[in-house]
Amino acid sequence: MKKTKAIGWMDCLNLGLYAFLGLGLEVVLAFLIEPIIFNTSIAKYSTGQIISHWIVTIILWGIMALILTKVSKRKYGFDYWAYKDELNRKEWTIALILVLLAIGISIWSWRGFKVYKEFHNLGWLKFIFQYMYYLMETALILLIVVFGQKAGELKFHKSNIPWGGILVGLTWGLVHALTKGELMVGILGFVSGILYGTVYLIVKKNVRIAYPLIACMFIF
Repeated sequence: MKKTKAIGWMDCLNLGLYAFLGLGLEVVLAFLIEPIIFNTSIAKYSTGQIISHWIVTIILWGIMALILTKVSKRKYGFDYWAYKDELNRKEWTIALILVLLAIGISIWSWRGFKVYKEFHNLGWLKFIFQYMYYLMETALILLIVVFGQKAGELKFHKSNIPWGGILVGLTWGLVHALTKGELMVGILGFVSGILYGTVYLIVKKNVRIAYPLIACMFIF
């Protein structure tokens, strides 16, 4: 039986960065591969083309999440599913307040309720596939949080700081300033990352609870 390697903080950081690079696969798909196939830019995709883009992206992200999970467990012996502690009333209350705070930031940023606006703009068919896409994006964001948190704890020996949220903010969050061309979008992305990481700590790293809560924070 193959022995697992003792996981170090750089191993965890690399796994977190790989999760972020996994999100970047969409960029390769949208700007290098699909323009050749569809002979048009993503801004001009038809309904069928944008749905195809979302489906392929979901598959790529799912494969990346699966690979990182298996590498983490089999190579390093780090199984993030092992955290199963239940929450008390106070912890649930704090977690839900943070979820509502994130949704409030989203409403302010979107100048309205994001889900309603996207349903109105996309129509029901594209709306369904885009939100499937969001759910898979949330899974990779959560992995950045998970591995970033482990890296920070191993490096700095402090478990009460949302290291994973900081990593999300510095990667996924701030990169939105580049992709959207607005500094405020990047700042809000950074703040959102910190909130995701804080929720992960509040729910005692239980991904069964963290995933749906972070999904609500991200989607709504």
